[in-house]
Amino acid sequence: MFQSTGVARSPLRHERRFRRFKLRFPVHLLVQHNEGVSELDAVSRDVSIGGLLLECPVRIPVQSPVNFVISLRSRSTRALELVGNGKVVRVETTQLESNVAIAVECNTPITQIERYLVDHSS
Repeated sequence: MFQSTGVARSPLRHERRFRRFKLRFPVHLLVQHNEGVSELDAVSRDVSIGGLLLECPVRIPVQSPVNFVISLRSRSTRALELVGNGKVVRVETTQLESNVAIAVECNTPITQIERYLVDHSS
């Protein structure tokens, strides 16, 4: 016999494929558009291996291809840089009038730049 758990599941519920982490780090973007490529700096709000949400100083059109480098820096560890590419899937205004929120969906999982893994102390 079926027993109800009291939990309703909406058919419209959005399931995330990857766990998100609230991380605020500098992100350097290369944005491709009809006129060429533009570079700009943003700050991550949250990151997963499949995408990221950025605070950005300018609007980037939805579906724009982007490449990015996330700079993870800490006083206690060596700098680490993560790279990825994807497309802009959402743009929203933020509480800060000077920034917009840009959601990027990655084409492939975010990875670490290998050259930064080499130990230069030897």
